Amino acid sequence: MKNKLIIIYSLLAVLLCSCEDFLDRQPLTDYSPTSLFTSEIDALAALNGCYRGWESGSWIFYMDCGSDNALSPYIWEGYQMFGNMLLLTPTNLGNHKWNFSTIQKCNWFLASIDKAPIDDNLLKRMKGEARFLRAYKYFIMSQLYGDVPLITTNITTEEANSITRNSKADVVKFILDELVAITNDLPDSYSGNDVGRITKGAAWALKARVELFNQKYEDCVASCNNIIGKYTLFPNYTDLFRIQNENNSEIILDIEYLENDVALTSLGVMTPHIANNGWYSVDPTQSLVDAYEMSNGKTIDDPSSGYDPEDPYKDRDPRLLETIVVPGSFYEGSYFSPLENWPGNADYYATNNYTGFCVKKYTPFLSDFTDMWNVGLNIPIIRYAEVLLTYAEAKIELDQIDNSVYEAIDKVRDRAGLPAVDQSVYNTQTKMRELIRRERRVELAMEGLRFFDIQRWRIGNEVLSGPVYGSRLGTVDLVTGKLSFTSGQILNETRVFNETKNYLWPVPQAQIDINKNLTQNPGY
Repeated sequence: MKNKLIIIYSLLAVLLCSCEDFLDRQPLTDYSPTSLFTSEIDALAALNGCYRGWESGSWIFYMDCGSDNALSPYIWEGYQMFGNMLLLTPTNLGNHKWNFSTIQKCNWFLASIDKAPIDDNLLKRMKGEARFLRAYKYFIMSQLYGDVPLITTNITTEEANSITRNSKADVVKFILDELVAITNDLPDSYSGNDVGRITKGAAWALKARVELFNQKYEDCVASCNNIIGKYTLFPNYTDLFRIQNENNSEIILDIEYLENDVALTSLGVMTPHIANNGWYSVDPTQSLVDAYEMSNGKTIDDPSSGYDPEDPYKDRDPRLLETIVVPGSFYEGSYFSPLENWPGNADYYATNNYTGFCVKKYTPFLSDFTDMWNVGLNIPIIRYAEVLLTYAEAKIELDQIDNSVYEAIDKVRDRAGLPAVDQSVYNTQTKMRELIRRERRVELAMEGLRFFDIQRWRIGNEVLSGPVYGSRLGTVDLVTGKLSFTSGQILNETRVFNETKNYLWPVPQAQIDINKNLTQNPGY
């Protein structure tokens, strides 16, 4: 699929124009579809146009800054306000997601594709892909904004500027109905240049995610059962995210990138400055670091765990150091030293309010890339590990805690290098909720899902209010990497979370100014 995506640029230049209306962009109403849908190649080109911009790797990385997992130190990047929601207003939206471009492209494609002289099975598959992309965008928007306009056909600018919001319940029903409708039209897998397109597994996996997030637990279990056993966990957590292993056995859905043509240009936002001029823009928090268990499966607050606060990264869940560069880590040829202001230390925490931690997931070895600002690394959206944890959580919420629940969680933990769940400790719904929520947090860290978990668990007041801490202060020996703590801890900011409004984002005021029929979310 990567090679086929190259034609997106020229296609979109023809199909789309900028419009001063509520939908942001829509296909030219006077463009003749007959000149595009005259062959299979042209129809595939139009479908590839729907894939263009359907999701962003940058947004996936930065979205964890809208949670207790990470901090965005630079307000001008447009993500800091998602963590400290005191800053989020209808006119200060950052990199918001109120955007109907993909939806309108899919609507236009679906209205035109029947004209193409192509095989009926291919026609059904292509429609299924477009319907999935549209459903995915509605999932994201309904999670972030609640009620959103549900537009399933081409509409004029005048119609767009007078449309109203549909209830979230109606939008969710539409999403789930669409995903059910397309499953039989999508293949289990692809080969060659088509690898990366939407599969049957992606439809079931997204359906399971939507059902979990909307408390439809029995349906969620059924959806997961359509996936479990058809994918396998990649054996190594670090290598799972490396470019040489993309499209591996665990990947159900990802964003496809191609160096030089459809490149991911933001990978360096997570790396330290000292590592090839990284930006240090997505800073893990001490809260996330503390969430990782010890290698014996006990939490660090368990007196019998063996945790040593003076040597806090020793004998921890291996995913900690596979996900995060901590002070004293040997990374890209030197020891990471963010805690001291020695000459030339661009990673010094106080320079730009850094936490003293950096993201290592996706960039464990910068030698994987010629230029980390121009890479072809695919970014996972749904992995098999998430499906296993989704299944387990849905069963826990139904209070059906059987062997299949432990088996699903244990598969993820075993791949990580942790012992199986201690069933003498985790044997009630309350304790299993505690376990599954921690497991989701550490397994899926920096994959853009933490805010949605906070939202549906209604724990915003607990985890998104109050001080945000980074590393304890200390020194790093630049020769040996030995970390020695002194006194004090980095305090980055004090966040404010208002549970009466901040589980949703504000509708852009600019759109309400254009379309007076749009309403604002409560509290904004």
